[in-house]
Amino acid sequence: MHIYDSAKKAKLLFSPINKDEALIYVCGPTVYDDAHLGHARSALAFDLLRRVLTHLGYKVTFAKNFTDIDDKIIKKMRESGKSLDEITSFYTKRYKGDMRAIGVQDADIEPKATQSLKTIIDFTQNLLNSGHAYITSSGVYFDTSKDDKYLSLSRRYIDENDMRSRVEEDEEKRDIKDFALWKFAKKDDVSYPAPFGEGRPGWHIECSAMIKEYLANKKGEYQIDIHAGGMDLLFPHHENEAAQTRKESSQEIAKYWMHNGFVTINGEKMSKSLGNSFFLKDILKIYDGEIVRFYLLSTHYRANINFNETDLLQSKKRLDKIYRLKKRVADIQSSPRPDMEFEHGIMQALKDDLNISKALSTIDAMIADANDALDKNPKDNDKKALFAANIKLINFVLGIGEKEAFEYLHLGVSEEEKMQIESLLKERLEARVKKEFKKADFIRDELAKKGISLMDSADGTKWEKVDI
Repeated sequence: MHIYDSAKKAKLLFSPINKDEALIYVCGPTVYDDAHLGHARSALAFDLLRRVLTHLGYKVTFAKNFTDIDDKIIKKMRESGKSLDEITSFYTKRYKGDMRAIGVQDADIEPKATQSLKTIIDFTQNLLNSGHAYITSSGVYFDTSKDDKYLSLSRRYIDENDMRSRVEEDEEKRDIKDFALWKFAKKDDVSYPAPFGEGRPGWHIECSAMIKEYLANKKGEYQIDIHAGGMDLLFPHHENEAAQTRKESSQEIAKYWMHNGFVTINGEKMSKSLGNSFFLKDILKIYDGEIVRFYLLSTHYRANINFNETDLLQSKKRLDKIYRLKKRVADIQSSPRPDMEFEHGIMQALKDDLNISKALSTIDAMIADANDALDKNPKDNDKKALFAANIKLINFVLGIGEKEAFEYLHLGVSEEEKMQIESLLKERLEARVKKEFKKADFIRDELAKKGISLMDSADGTKWEKVDI
């Protein structure tokens, strides 16, 4: 498999540290509010990576953290009167529920900053002891001048005005690039005891410490294979993680870096400050999670997406075709293995830095060929079994097509409408039994006007919602 390494700015052969194993760490959310489309985009990108590596035979260990101590969380505490645990537990649960709704698998390891305080404090103390950190009246800072590789990850030129706009400046800092490892307690702040002063962690140190705590090997080495997250984390978050780990452990934190693109609306990066941050929970009230998943996966993970409903609905039509084929083969048990040519085609695409466009084109071609074959011979059970196995492969690798076919094809129909449809189907069946075929045809035609298509079979009449 080849992946694009954000640090090397090149597509590289994936060669893990330990053969046939893959250690992946993805930066998760700060849990002070509901998940938005940007969170979903990152989660889906690396859920796909995890599924592909698993299918290729790697033993994948997948970690995603939750930042549960942060300025935004403290602000929410003051505004709501709720405790830190009440806020972070609530939004962690909401985040995980939204991610499951779009088919994102739970991580194997889900560390929280507040549960890793000892490691964070020890990590900070190690940097102080080695002279790579220093203390000011406001906290403990990493000395970036001691790291000659600083900015090698993001390859960024530092503009002093840009840096001052990012953080509240501490005039005691030796260099504007230096960043907080530990923030000393302020009045009414959340704080924890530490040998260098009561306070709380800086943002960047959390991930380095949690990787050390949860992913280190028996020798205490904690370089991982892939460190991943949104492109907005490349600088300063990942740059700072890489620097502090180099100096605490004398090794790089990750062998490869992967970053997903932004979700934009009207061409602007999604952000609360622009007032265009779409909460995932609101979209899921209108669209099924699998439709959202398919839409967000359909663009290559490194590209930006300009979210709009027109493209989402076009994407849904592509997903519909998978389910219509699934409907045609629903009466047959799948073959043990998918079609070898199809499997080779889809995996070759995904092995090329998750080339989703080529993978979906391979799926489109398979569906067209399958429908053509079944139109010619609808009773060819061997082919139907093979097509069913192909859909199972799509299920496993892409996380789509997992629903029962008619369950998916009923999406967009309210419970009240379903009751009306079922009542009309019962009336139609009675008419057919009495050989009142004109009445039966009239009911079919009236349903068709409402976008309801019928399929009669030995098991009864099935229906689906279609575009009209």
